[in-house]
Amino acid sequence: MAHEAHRKAAEHHEHATRAHHAAAEHHEKGNHEEAHEHSRIAYEHSTKAHEHSHGAHEQSSEAVAK
Repeated sequence: MAHEAHRKAAEHHEHATRAHHAAAEHHEKGNHEEAHEHSRIAYEHSTKAHEHSHGAHEQSSEAVAK
């Protein structure tokens, strides 16, 4: 259902945001390996958020068309 896809997208956006903040903090401390790992995690969550957002949009479009 569209509402579940929207929720999942929002959750992944939140996880990505936290991972980006962690990456920035580690870069500021000079811990670049840890920053790189958090950046990878952020990218994965951003990708999942995009997938769920697209699915939610498709499901919403179908609901409107009915």
